[in-house]
Amino acid sequence: MRQALLAAIAVLTASSQAGSAPGRPAEFTHDRASEWVNSAPLTLAQLKGKVVVVEFWAFECDNCIKSRPWVEQLEQEEAGKGLVVIGVHTPELRDEHDAVKVRAAIKTLGIHDPVMVDEDASYWRAMKIQAWPTWCLIGRDGLLLSCVPGEMDLNDARATRVRAAIDMMLTAPAG
Repeated sequence: MRQALLAAIAVLTASSQAGSAPGRPAEFTHDRASEWVNSAPLTLAQLKGKVVVVEFWAFECDNCIKSRPWVEQLEQEEAGKGLVVIGVHTPELRDEHDAVKVRAAIKTLGIHDPVMVDEDASYWRAMKIQAWPTWCLIGRDGLLLSCVPGEMDLNDARATRVRAAIDMMLTAPAG
């Protein structure tokens, strides 16, 4: 079943793949409370059984900000079906390294989902991310299925394909 889901997601996302190879664990690299906002530190073991979308973003990234409505709609419509969105703030510009400014941006943007502050870019590097934003889809088993770089606009064809892949993950039988 996993192979069929991987194949379908690859077709549905149909964009240049960024990030780690599918099938690899995607464990978070930060475990101190000070490195998480809106949540205690999380692990994939805690999220097992959930479909996880990891959003790599930076608060001064225009494409990240333009993607907020898509992410908010996704969370609103799918959270009750087992979806969890984890933000990973990896700084790109100098101001984005300031923890106070990161927390202020999270509040200003109205982000309520857990955010891991990847100040040292260790998770970015571990996942082989190359662009802001990038969306990594992690299955209920805690393994990476796909990473898709780029802005997501509501009703955009590419965003619709990614959304269909997420919907497929949510309706696929566990295990």
